[in-house]
Amino acid sequence: MEKQLHLNLLASKPPMAGLQSGSNVKLRMGPGRKRDFTPLPWSQYFETMEDVEVENDNSKDTFRIYSSGSHGPVLMLLHGGGHSALSWAVFTSVICSRINCRVVAMDLRGHGDTKVKNPDDLSAETMAKDVGKVVEALYGENPPPIMIIGHSMGGAIAVHTAAANHVPSLLGLCVIDVVEGTAMDALNSMQNFLRSRPKTFKSVENAIEWSVKSGQIRNVESARVSMVGQVKKCEEPLSSPGVSRSISEGIIEEEEEDEEGGESNHKRKKEDDQEIKKECLYTWRIELSKTEKYWEGWFKGLSSLFLTCSVPKLLLLAGVDRLDKDLTIGQMQGKFQMQVLPQCGHAVHEDAPEKVADALATFMVRHKFTEFKEGFP
Repeated sequence: MEKQLHLNLLASKPPMAGLQSGSNVKLRMGPGRKRDFTPLPWSQYFETMEDVEVENDNSKDTFRIYSSGSHGPVLMLLHGGGHSALSWAVFTSVICSRINCRVVAMDLRGHGDTKVKNPDDLSAETMAKDVGKVVEALYGENPPPIMIIGHSMGGAIAVHTAAANHVPSLLGLCVIDVVEGTAMDALNSMQNFLRSRPKTFKSVENAIEWSVKSGQIRNVESARVSMVGQVKKCEEPLSSPGVSRSISEGIIEEEEEDEEGGESNHKRKKEDDQEIKKECLYTWRIELSKTEKYWEGWFKGLSSLFLTCSVPKLLLLAGVDRLDKDLTIGQMQGKFQMQVLPQCGHAVHEDAPEKVADALATFMVRHKFTEFKEGFP
C-alpha cells in the first residue's frame, strides 16, 4: 500500500497512525507538555525574499523566490506538488553551513506566492520554461554555475528543465524521491489520497499540527515554516456546511489524539465547533486534484530523460525498492549516484535536512563544484 500511495507528485505520504522510529517527533509527550506548532518566519532560514518578474506571452508573471549566500555555485531548489519554496527552509540553513554555495528556492507556478497569468497550466514544458526564465531574470546572459535540485514533482520539473537546456550553465542535477515507475503506478490512487486530506483548517497552527500527526512532514521545525506556504485563508463563507463539516471531521479529531477522557473530548469538540464561526478558516493554496491532466506528463519518460542528461546526477530516495528497470540498469552502468535515506517519509529533505545536506555537499565537493566551509566536516 505504501508503494502504491507513495506519489512523487506530492510532497507527502498518506496519513499514518504514528511516526516511524528515527523521526524527529514523538506523539506522546507526557502530562502537561505541549508541542509548539506556531509558524516560523522565512527570515529565520533565508537571507532575502523577492518577487522576480518575467515576460510571458505579452504579460508579466511574478515568481516568489527566497535566497541565501553570496558566492559559490547556485543551488536552484524546486519543491514538490502542493508545497512551496518554504519546503526548503531548514535544508537551506544546513547546506549553507556545510559548503560555499548560493541558494535560490522558487515558488513554482500555481504554488506559494507566485502570481502568473495562467496558474492552471502546470505542464512540465511550461514549468521547465519558468525555471529558465527566472534564472535569466536573475543572472542575465552569463549565469553562474547552477545545480538544479528538485523534490517529487519538482524533481520531475528539474529533469525536464535540464533535458531542454533551459539552464545553459547547468552544473549538476539532484532528484529527490521521484522515480517514473513508482509515480506512474501511483497515479490511479492519487485522487483518493487527496480526498482523504482535510479540506480546511481553523488556523495555520492546526495545519502544522495535522501535517506532523499525519506523517506528511515528520520534522516539527520544518512543518512550522513549510506549511505556511501550503495553506491560505478561505475565500468562501464561514457558514458553508462543507467547511464546518471538514473541520469537525478532520483536524479536530487529530487534535484530540493526545487528550485523556471521552467527556473532556466531547466538551472540547463542542467548544471548537462553536469557535469555528468566529475564526477565519484556512484551506490549501492549490487544488491538486484539478491538476490531474498534467500528472502523466510530469513522469512519463522521466527515467530516460534523467539518464540522458550529460551532467553529474544524484538520486536520493526514501526507500530501496523504488528503482524502475531503466534506472536499475543506469545505476549498474554508473550513470548516476544514488543514496537511500531510511526512516524518512516522502518529504526527505524536510524530514532529514542534515542527511540530505550531507549527501549533497559530499557529491558537490567530490565533483569539485565547490568546497567545504572551513571547519567542516
